[in-house]
Amino acid sequence: MKFLVSIVFLVSFFLQLEKGLGYKEYLFKNCETSGFCHRNRHFANGIKENPNYKSRYAIDPQSIHFESEDFIVSGNILKEVAGIDEDIVLPFELSLLDKNNIRIKVDEEQRKNIKLSNKLVNVNRYNETPNWSFRSSNLSYESKSGTKYSQHKNKLVIDYGTKVQYRAEVLYNPFKVVIYRGEEVQVILNDRNFLNYEHWRPKSANAAHLSNEETDFNMFHDDFHDARYDRIPLGPESIGLDFTLKGFRHVYGIPEHADDFNLKDTTDSDLPYRLFNVDIFEYETNSKMPMYGSIPFLMGSKPGVSVGLFWINSADTYVDIDKSSSDKDTKTHWISENGILDVMIMIAENPWEINESYGAITGYVQLPQLFALGYHQCRWNYNDEKDVLEINSLFDKHQIPYDVIWLDVEYADAKKYFTWQSEKFPDPERMLAELDHTGRNLVIIIDPHLKTDYHISDHVEKEGISINDPSNNTFHGQCWPGESVWIDTMNPNSQSFWDRQHEYSTENEFMGKLSTNIHIWNDMNEPSVFDGIETTSPRDNIHYGNWEHRSVHNVFGLTFHEATYNSMIKRLSTTGRQRPFILTRSYFAGSQRTAAMWSGDNMSKWEYLKISIPMLLTSGVAGMPFGGADVGGFFGDPAKDLLTRWYQTGIWYPFFRAHAHIDSRRREPWIAGDPYTSIMRDAIRLRYSLLPIFYTSFYESSISGYPVLKPLFYETPDNLESYDIEDQFFLGDSGLLVKPITEEDANNVDIYLPDDEVYYDYTSGNISNTVQKFTGPGFISKPIELSDIPILLKGGSIIAKKDRYRRSSKLMAHDPYTLTVALNNSGKASGSLYIDDGETFNYEQGEYANVYFTATNNSIKGKIIGHDGFIKSLDDIFIEKIVVLSVKELSSIRIQQSGSQWESNSRSLDGNLIIENPKLKLSSEWTIKIDDTKFTESNIKTPSKNSKESSKLESSKLDRNSTSFSLSSTTIIFTTIIALVIGIIFYKLRSGARV
Repeated sequence: MKFLVSIVFLVSFFLQLEKGLGYKEYLFKNCETSGFCHRNRHFANGIKENPNYKSRYAIDPQSIHFESEDFIVSGNILKEVAGIDEDIVLPFELSLLDKNNIRIKVDEEQRKNIKLSNKLVNVNRYNETPNWSFRSSNLSYESKSGTKYSQHKNKLVIDYGTKVQYRAEVLYNPFKVVIYRGEEVQVILNDRNFLNYEHWRPKSANAAHLSNEETDFNMFHDDFHDARYDRIPLGPESIGLDFTLKGFRHVYGIPEHADDFNLKDTTDSDLPYRLFNVDIFEYETNSKMPMYGSIPFLMGSKPGVSVGLFWINSADTYVDIDKSSSDKDTKTHWISENGILDVMIMIAENPWEINESYGAITGYVQLPQLFALGYHQCRWNYNDEKDVLEINSLFDKHQIPYDVIWLDVEYADAKKYFTWQSEKFPDPERMLAELDHTGRNLVIIIDPHLKTDYHISDHVEKEGISINDPSNNTFHGQCWPGESVWIDTMNPNSQSFWDRQHEYSTENEFMGKLSTNIHIWNDMNEPSVFDGIETTSPRDNIHYGNWEHRSVHNVFGLTFHEATYNSMIKRLSTTGRQRPFILTRSYFAGSQRTAAMWSGDNMSKWEYLKISIPMLLTSGVAGMPFGGADVGGFFGDPAKDLLTRWYQTGIWYPFFRAHAHIDSRRREPWIAGDPYTSIMRDAIRLRYSLLPIFYTSFYESSISGYPVLKPLFYETPDNLESYDIEDQFFLGDSGLLVKPITEEDANNVDIYLPDDEVYYDYTSGNISNTVQKFTGPGFISKPIELSDIPILLKGGSIIAKKDRYRRSSKLMAHDPYTLTVALNNSGKASGSLYIDDGETFNYEQGEYANVYFTATNNSIKGKIIGHDGFIKSLDDIFIEKIVVLSVKELSSIRIQQSGSQWESNSRSLDGNLIIENPKLKLSSEWTIKIDDTKFTESNIKTPSKNSKESSKLESSKLDRNSTSFSLSSTTIIFTTIIALVIGIIFYKLRSGARV
């Protein structure tokens, strides 16, 4: 018995050791080794090589039926199969949705009549992805007005749209859909005849009826490593379809990948962009490998038109991007392992309208509690209650604000979730109360794997709410606690059990009884299975409804964090802090409604800092704006200058958290010492001063779907050069243009200005003492030092900040505002501010306020609109200072508010007008009259003809302490021997039986 225990321990240790040593490409499939992708690419290549290819998919015109009430056209696509007289019937529906969007669904008729000896498997194609990814099952359909159907001999024509005329032409033979906006074709579905619907067939048929373009590669078995145990009970059932985006050279989205913002051509690679949620520790940059999240949404944009493709499928998916076969178009090929074909095509004038359409379907980001936008301090692991509270006090000692401290897996007794190591955390309620004293919060990790043989996992097994193996017994696998089971949050019966673990009760000691400042981190929910193929659940495992895991894989993580969100909603419903904060590693379309995400296990290297920006721009475009990356890098020990630059970048992440591996040295901001600590402190304080802007940007995203970090082409969609910028962004609609420094030893920065508006130097959030102004379009060059964060404020903007240092965001609630006014080329500016209580859902009942600011050469005005009672609660909040950039001292400043008038003091500082203590209440309308406005005389800099001309200005360089990880030769030899021995044991075990 002891020998068996030792073997299990060694296997588990080896798996975790392998995990810790980093990304292993051989562990993961590519298109060549993935059966369904291999077959579909082979099919597509066969078509491309055969100029006489005749498609085997055509619509039966006699089957077409109109349902005018629901704006649906239905009918049958017939698939011709070699050697079989009877065609395969594929019922389709075409729906006209609100905002001029089209949805096309294609199913398989004969699947409803399949008889299998294995009755545990649902034989239908999985069609329940919308149940999880859509915000509602009630979709809005296109208005009847202006919609017209006409059936012709060879095609069906649908004209629709009100302000702009749209047309969809459905061609019968071969099946094809051509979509126009105005007079121009924008999208062609099945343009290259890559439609491939692998129909059901018995195993005995296998390759008997394949066409010349098809292959039987891995149809009924999988020869990828230990995937040979995959039973594939339904045989080949993949779907493939191509889309041509006419005139589009810039396409974005389909996260998550550590790659460029503008998607690359994949036709010469054996790896298209892959969407398959996996635990891909120490992932590579500039890679199309799958990562932790999958959003099958792609946006194409060009001046005047944007399109969105939403592939509604939760199975393993590959997306080929072809930009090489045309110098004008982008061609895409989507391939999924199974499920029905379900796709939405969205077309609009600009990219933000596409975000609105996509959000109307999948939901917009939830407006988070204000604290969630503050700074989060995390590592694996803070050791005990004393350690947590000491870190808490050290932030105060160093006058660094923060809002949340985190606990990783080591807090739990033997990694059994919903338990504490009582000797290290004897009184969680007391610890939470101490944090709450200064407005701080605690986040703890809860994963879907549950250690066997304790009350939580026992209940999951007993009540039948676990993920099951192909024999319908509880699936057992390896994860952090060792042998584990997984809760199946697709099972509706799991919700009530999950609720009880999070309930608001004096009996719930794990959650701190009645504490309201504890929140949840859902990690490892891809799900990660250490001994599983591709480190995840076997594909033939069974979920609720008898669905195979292969059908639901990418959406499982969403079901888990959504179950946690639902439980926390119930826990906090009667408190004054009702909005839960949930962080998830695995996500899907729709996850934005209930969770934030981060980019997983990155490394302490400059390349990971650099790639974090295009990754977050990508997730924002794909409707998941609340994201971040581990500041400092998860693996390794960053050099001091890298850590400093990462904080200066991280303050712009919508989710701002520092995190580190258990083997990484402590790196809280004060560890590095000055000047690094001071620079990091200043960066974090800048984040807090900008919280009103972040919160306003999140509010706008929560009602519109707009990205919080706005790509430059959103600001200037008519400027093609802005479409390629992936290392800069605007913060919402604030006018703040940011270019984080992500290169080592940088002493100069090139910033792209996307239009001819004036931009004011706002480096590190400070007003330039030389009143520097720039105009574009083009690149400008600036010298920088390590302490500099390159920021410009666009002319025409007014921003509202809170500049007083407080220990947490909660303590800033009644602090005064500072306004910064940046007049544009026409001498005007505007801005807005959204305010609510920052904690409850009362804003959904209208308890909030919007403040609107406007300015001209001779006046500044403020107006507040909103809930009267809530506005009254803002009576004690003032505007303490107004800064008007690049304006000289004036002769007089007169203020009007609430029927009173008075004059205010002003002064000129570094060429800017400072209105000090104007005594303006935020809660009522006000006007400032300015006499004798004169702009400061200054040279406005414009881009040179050489758009990236660099300044030669020397800047002081700070010494860096290299902290790279090293091993002695003795350690390396010893580790190698141990790994080989364990590897042999591991291989023998796995080659003998399925673990």
